[in-house]
Amino acid sequence: MPKTAVLLIDCPDRRGIVAAIANFLVREYDANILNADQHQDVELGLFFMRVEFSTENTACSEDQFRQVFASLAGEFRMNWRLIFATPPANVAVFVSHYLHCLADLLDRYQIGELNCNLSLIVSNHEGARALAGFHGVPFHYIPATAGNKAATEKQQLNLLAEHQIDLVVLARYMQVLSPSFVSVYPQQIINVHHSFLPAFTGAKPYHAAFARGVKLIGATSHYVTEVLDEGPIIEQDVTRISQNDQLPDLIQKGRDLERLVLSRAVRWHLGHRILSYANKTVIFA
Repeated sequence: MPKTAVLLIDCPDRRGIVAAIANFLVREYDANILNADQHQDVELGLFFMRVEFSTENTACSEDQFRQVFASLAGEFRMNWRLIFATPPANVAVFVSHYLHCLADLLDRYQIGELNCNLSLIVSNHEGARALAGFHGVPFHYIPATAGNKAATEKQQLNLLAEHQIDLVVLARYMQVLSPSFVSVYPQQIINVHHSFLPAFTGAKPYHAAFARGVKLIGATSHYVTEVLDEGPIIEQDVTRISQNDQLPDLIQKGRDLERLVLSRAVRWHLGHRILSYANKTVIFA
């Protein structure tokens, strides 16, 4: 059976990179290139590329590829990753008491839209237990308070390690992860939140936005870093608000946007379509 893999590359921009990569894959692996996309950052002089290919060469493995690719990678000063299509990633979803994003992810997972193993759901509330049970996903209730934060995160990290989790999705998880937690999963935690124009903070942002009479509301998905809500942005979307929209309409429209931008971010991550650099992201087609 053919193997399918994705090669992600970033390096200084120069002539000949695309040809060199294509020639290498054909020469070494008789590869069939299924998809290729590239991007140049002119200001920083950087080149980014994603190549999806298949090969029937049974010798192709990450270790073997590293050996034969080393010379070319060194010549072009490449940073690179090779990811095989199987096995699929193990995903954990963290959620609090807002369940709309979790419900959307579970539905997409059930119909096969998300190529992963949805291994567990973690929550600091009991409200998601029934939804998790309906979809047959293990549910873990771990209370979180200001006084037990360190113990809570230790329990969570042990659980993630036990299940060999590759990606953590914060589906409206209303707790701030500590820098030590984030450091265990760099570029492997995705969060979603509203992004009002103009911005409103506090416990009830939709109420504040409605009172201000905003004309646009939005949502943002991003990778989590040590700095709260300032990680590399993956996806954003907005919708228009009119004078006919009441507070429940704003909340509904905001939740719809949160569902969309989170599911897109998760799908793109699982498809290895994201490269992060300089606190920005390249999203490959």
